[in-house]
Amino acid sequence: MEPKATHVQTPDYAAVKVRQKAAWSSGDYGKIGVTLQITGEELAEAADMPSGASILDVAAGNGNATMAFARRWCTVTSTDYVDTLLDAGRRRAEAEGLDVRFQIADAEDLPFADGSFDGVVSSFGVMFAPDQRKSASEMLRVCRDGGKIALANWTPMGFIGTLFKTLGTHVAPPAGVASPARWGDEKWIGETFARDARTIDLRSKAFNFRYRSPQQFVDFFRRFYGPMHTAFLSLDENGRQSLNDDLLKLIARFNVAKDGTMAVPSEYAEIIINV
Repeated sequence: MEPKATHVQTPDYAAVKVRQKAAWSSGDYGKIGVTLQITGEELAEAADMPSGASILDVAAGNGNATMAFARRWCTVTSTDYVDTLLDAGRRRAEAEGLDVRFQIADAEDLPFADGSFDGVVSSFGVMFAPDQRKSASEMLRVCRDGGKIALANWTPMGFIGTLFKTLGTHVAPPAGVASPARWGDEKWIGETFARDARTIDLRSKAFNFRYRSPQQFVDFFRRFYGPMHTAFLSLDENGRQSLNDDLLKLIARFNVAKDGTMAVPSEYAEIIINV
């Protein structure tokens, strides 16, 4: 007897993006994003793009990579599909007198011609697009031959990658949609980009989450980090307490501080792809 065929349902990516957009529009990610600025600066240094290079920041959020490349006199177009996040980036650029173009754009359907940019970058942004193959294909499409793709992505086994898994045990993720931390997996990056890349350089790095206490971190992310904000809202009182407790246990696994504060190194992949 032949084995019974299994049917794999294609996720409704449009519906997923509607929910994601609502999540990222909630809270105030800008307050989280600015704490990660050093990763944008390090990504810009690793990319080593010349001043004057045309840069597209995909899923830019409030603009960490945008600011870093603009400070190095690159010509930056900063994109996201959440207008409030772009507004936050615009205010930052205006405060520093940086010349940046801001444009609403979907990472899975970038409104730019083939080969439009010398560099295409994303710092903890494009990894959240639900159709991962499509967004990767779009980044490759709009990057010119001889250009670079520069990425900073949380890894599956690092603190934030494990935090995603913890949230998923309390609030089921969309069926058929892979974890965002897949973008921090070296094998997946190779499978996705190697055909079009001359070289791929992936380095394991760590960002240190430093807070006054583990509970302050949970409270801060619960209030301002869209995915966690919406996860707590979807639960009843017992569920919220259970999620809070599990997050504290997770922090305890990674915390290197011994004085009651929080110092948690979170692994991420810094990736430079020469195309």
